[in-house]
Amino acid sequence: MPQRRNTTRSQRVAEGAVPAEKLRASFPKIKLPIRPPYPPAEAKSVPDIPKEKGWQYEPKWDGFRCLAFRQGNQVLLQSKAGQPLGRYFPEVVTALLELPNKQFVLDGEITIFLNGHLSFDDLLLRIHPAASRIAKLSAATPATYMCFDLLVDADGDSLVDLPLKKRRCRLHKFFRGLKKAGLIRLSPFTEDQKQAATWMREMGSVGLDGIVAKRMDEKYRSGERTGMVKIKRIRTADCVVGGFRYAEKGDGIGSLLLGLYNDEGLLDHVGFSSSFNAEGRRKLKSVVEPLVGGAGFTGHAPGGPSRWSTRRSSEWKALRPKLVCEVNYDHFSGGRFRHGTKFLRWRPEKSPKQCTFEQVKPSRKSGSGTAELLIGDVA
Repeated sequence: MPQRRNTTRSQRVAEGAVPAEKLRASFPKIKLPIRPPYPPAEAKSVPDIPKEKGWQYEPKWDGFRCLAFRQGNQVLLQSKAGQPLGRYFPEVVTALLELPNKQFVLDGEITIFLNGHLSFDDLLLRIHPAASRIAKLSAATPATYMCFDLLVDADGDSLVDLPLKKRRCRLHKFFRGLKKAGLIRLSPFTEDQKQAATWMREMGSVGLDGIVAKRMDEKYRSGERTGMVKIKRIRTADCVVGGFRYAEKGDGIGSLLLGLYNDEGLLDHVGFSSSFNAEGRRKLKSVVEPLVGGAGFTGHAPGGPSRWSTRRSSEWKALRPKLVCEVNYDHFSGGRFRHGTKFLRWRPEKSPKQCTFEQVKPSRKSGSGTAELLIGDVA
């Protein structure tokens, strides 16, 4: 059994620091009613699990959202931002080719489990240009594709206009007879709100990100945030790094300046992250300095120098808006994070334009188990 790799915080500031555009490439043609790039349905953030009838609840896996397309011997993997992912997860491609169904489109999440725990750090290690390294990692820490929707069935028929309840029945039929512990697994679901609350409460220890709730009467709404909500265990946001400040002392980066796109498509400065140790600050230099230039924040920009700071730390450098990072925050109001945020990781599979204010202004309306169950032999 693979051992969990102990990744330090200073290592995480460099791993996966890849602009989304570096992953961008064209997809070959594939003969299916839905073809990549196809925007997946998205969820709106809400503070609480909806309790009304008509909702289905699922685990929110901590991984890369992925649509999987197969036609005969051709398999294509697409990220949420429309990027090809197949070269980074060859073991998932092989596992999909081994399924008895010869054509389909699945919606799911690419995850890596190590000793029963989700490891996003190991996912980031896959975003690497060297095919030899990817091959080595795919053998040492194979990914698992957790499926939660079926968009095209084995007969080649599109299901996107069917309600979720019917699509889920087709998905169960699709998985009937498949290996329960393989790399392609059926993500569990429940219509019991109490079960969803139990998952939310007890599964943080294995890395569960939260709960996703979906209206069972909704069709699949490509690229929309309708009929699906997410409830996170901690408050996080994906932000564009629009600039940085050097550290007051030492040879490194003092803070990353964070931005979100407003309704006019302009990048507003919303706060900063400075939760890095000395080694991490030095590593950040090689990440951000090559991106210096451009307008940086095109909307609200960082304010003037603080009277408590030295000149070197108060001046900021604008960056081209290429990098996306996920941060943990405690409060957002007045168009910004009220305190410094905690850097969690880079999100190379997210497009900067997907980083909007919507994720930090959740709607107040939610809409009118065990570890073995979630990550064991489920089907």
